[in-house]
Amino acid sequence: MPHDVITDTTGPTGPTDTPPSPVHDSPGATRRGLLAGAAALGGFVVLGRAAPALAAPKVSERAWRDLDRRFSGALLRPGASGFRGAAQPNNLLYADRLPAGIARCRTARDVATAITWCREHDVPLAPRGGGHSYAGYSTTRGLLVDLAALNEASFDENTGRVTVGAGVKNRKLYEVLAGVGVSITHGRCYGVGVGGFLLGGGIGFNMRLHGVGSDKLVETDVVGADGVLRSARAGGEEDLFWACRGDAGRNFGINTRFVVETFDVDDITAFDLTWSRKPEQVAEALIPALQRATRRLGSRVTLRAVTPQDRREGRDVRVSLLGQLHGPRAELLEILAPVFAVAPALKRTIRTLPYWEGQKLLTEEGGPEHYKERSRFVDTPFDGAALDEAFRHARRFPGTGGSASLKLFQTGKTMNEMPARSTAFVHRRSQWLFSTAFTFEESDGRRTVAAATDWLDETYEAMVPFCGEGAFQNFPDPALRDWATQYYGVNLARLREVKAAVDPDDVFRFGQSIRGSA
Repeated sequence: MPHDVITDTTGPTGPTDTPPSPVHDSPGATRRGLLAGAAALGGFVVLGRAAPALAAPKVSERAWRDLDRRFSGALLRPGASGFRGAAQPNNLLYADRLPAGIARCRTARDVATAITWCREHDVPLAPRGGGHSYAGYSTTRGLLVDLAALNEASFDENTGRVTVGAGVKNRKLYEVLAGVGVSITHGRCYGVGVGGFLLGGGIGFNMRLHGVGSDKLVETDVVGADGVLRSARAGGEEDLFWACRGDAGRNFGINTRFVVETFDVDDITAFDLTWSRKPEQVAEALIPALQRATRRLGSRVTLRAVTPQDRREGRDVRVSLLGQLHGPRAELLEILAPVFAVAPALKRTIRTLPYWEGQKLLTEEGGPEHYKERSRFVDTPFDGAALDEAFRHARRFPGTGGSASLKLFQTGKTMNEMPARSTAFVHRRSQWLFSTAFTFEESDGRRTVAAATDWLDETYEAMVPFCGEGAFQNFPDPALRDWATQYYGVNLARLREVKAAVDPDDVFRFGQSIRGSA
């Protein structure tokens, strides 16, 4: 596929009468070009916490009108109908970071126009598919490039591949895939953007059987800083394609389309269980049972933290298990028999259903709400002292108007069988992904949120020795030290080379963006 030039030909004062050239080859597309361009930028700036939001850029009204004229989609400015709703991120912690404008793109050409305009006027930008960045990286004081209208999704029976636009969310993806009886590794929240999910690797209950979401990505279209639309795939733009399978997005351009291999699905046994009695003994039986289980099992274990009200009323940590088995109910009961021998479940939902019917038991809307979350991959069995420490902190939550938890997403098996350097997603030796989080209400005072944040950080630091190297780039963490190494490990140097080649001016930058190599 040739590279379409979709940027407008403009001067500093607006569009000219010269139409854009329809086709040309993109510069620096070869591996040699990528490596040759690697000297363009300096190294990473390692930040402990995300930089504060910048002030809104000072851009003339004439410039905004110019963007509106060049743009086929809708341009929303503060005060316009629908602006507040369009600006709201999933994490309401960043809801006050309002953009100076929202470019609601209808086409890839609109995306290129927005990028070009931002470069002309030195305006920061942020693309948004689903808006679920934990750290608020899908918000900006500059131009929000809204991809929601790029929401076409289709399945090709001849290739077995699904093509999705950058604005497609899980709800629509589920509808398309359910209609033809196939799936990909996908998430659980209806409102999550498929593009952002794939770019960061993409964890879900299918990953132990089929790999993370990006492992099945076969092609993606990317509008670069130069306004060129590139088709990144094996055999074309291979370095960019490699980088897009795990960089978490926003680093090299704005992805507008994804093509993903699917797999057939049949019945699954979906389960949702909670134990309130003997929680520590339950967890001590549950974790090893899951670790021994077939790769056809995908699960998440949650320790619900004890709130001040729980303590007053005598309630302890609750242990929950959510997931699916590509197999019969009897097989799941056999896996969990050691756990049921410890204590019966307070809540017990186990149903064998057609795959997409079963997903309805496992899926949630997912916000928006105020929250903070931190993550770490676990490379060893999570038992003994690790569980003791997890329970100790789960019982110390100081409380907010929301809740808190410690979670273990079961990883391993197929997702670990791909070499760490084969894609940008480097985390290929874990057994679990650990995360700890809390939610809070807008009415919670600063002291309440600060105390909960201290609890979060103390819990995280206490658990790190039981985990391993690596944090999940799709759960971006502004408090993470050495985040570049933790997200990308041995792949960081190559990612820097790709960045230097495709975005030498660092147009796509944010609090934890990849910087080009020296």
